[in-house]
Amino acid sequence: MPGAARPSNLDPAVADRLTRDAAGLVAVVVQQHTTLEVLMVGWMDDEALHRTLTSGRTTFWSRSRQEYWRKGDTSGHVQHVRDVRLDCDGDALLVTVDQVGPACHTGSRSCFDDGSLTVAPAR
Repeated sequence: MPGAARPSNLDPAVADRLTRDAAGLVAVVVQQHTTLEVLMVGWMDDEALHRTLTSGRTTFWSRSRQEYWRKGDTSGHVQHVRDVRLDCDGDALLVTVDQVGPACHTGSRSCFDDGSLTVAPAR
């Protein structure tokens, strides 16, 4: 199970800035570096963030499989990390990448390609 107590090589100065959920995770928004298109959302614990920062490729924690996974190891659709930013509360990361191929497991470029929801006009 991931969490703050899980052994990690993450720089303590970075780890101290994170505000994790009960499972020890922070949300990660992945964005295409050149277009700023939002590609996907994932989850990282301290070790996944360490692996991402030191390898230059995104590593996530799978909440369903309870294991680490590096984007593209199976599909070949890798994400080359360009920048990682922490939000003001420390509970979310913004990772900009150069995406190779589709980002979504469905084969779509983005996990947000399923269309917009209807929004009522402002009153």
